[in-house]
Amino acid sequence: MDVKIETYIPTEQLRPFIKEYVVIESSANLVNRVLPETSLAIAFRFSGQIDYIIEGRNNSLPASVISGLRKSPRLINYLADTGAIVVKFQETGAHAFLKEPLNELFGESVSLDNFIKQQTIDRVQEQLAEAKNNIQRIAHIEQLLLSVLNFSHSDTLITAAVQRIHALKGFIEIKALADGLYISLDAFEKRFRKTVGTSPKQFASIVRMKAVIKNIQPTQTFTEVAFEAGFFDQAHFNKQFKVFTGLAPADFFRLSPRW
Repeated sequence: MDVKIETYIPTEQLRPFIKEYVVIESSANLVNRVLPETSLAIAFRFSGQIDYIIEGRNNSLPASVISGLRKSPRLINYLADTGAIVVKFQETGAHAFLKEPLNELFGESVSLDNFIKQQTIDRVQEQLAEAKNNIQRIAHIEQLLLSVLNFSHSDTLITAAVQRIHALKGFIEIKALADGLYISLDAFEKRFRKTVGTSPKQFASIVRMKAVIKNIQPTQTFTEVAFEAGFFDQAHFNKQFKVFTGLAPADFFRLSPRW
């Protein structure tokens, strides 16, 4: 295979904040279409080169990069003999490590040294390059994460909101959600954006589209899928689907451009 992907579970102390570590190693040049996710991620490259493809042009990424939530897909080019570890946070987990409001990262991918000292990043990159295996690499990353952990607990109110949005597959009225949590809409939206990285409405939209892709049945028409997901008509669904995936529904499911 041209790509090898392995997942690792975080240590117990970091589990409330981090979903998993994903190690991606490519033996040949390949392009991956990455769909929007519901949480931030940090990628540490330990070999090779990774580029974003924007308007047909390759743009090199730093060795350590943090990516915020976004509403559209990214095309990522892994050159041959490239290896990277992706830290996938829990939806409310990244806020425990970063003091800045996470919504400032929406739609952005920036060098990690904007948030952690360059000297610290350089030391970790050297450790990753010298490590003999992925277990050692993840241990170095966890040491870094523990050293910058600011809070020992996540925001329980926002965590409850995230869980509710997931339970309803993103089909939810945000004011009703805020009312059910006994918080004003303005205060809720501000707190949600700061902690999760986007507005609750945009977050629900990501959850809804991910649920559509995960749960669609071969026998369903796209019109049926659109109404089931709460869209007014198929045209509106098609438009939002293309924003989310970069492809029309028929093209996306025919090509299956995901690993």
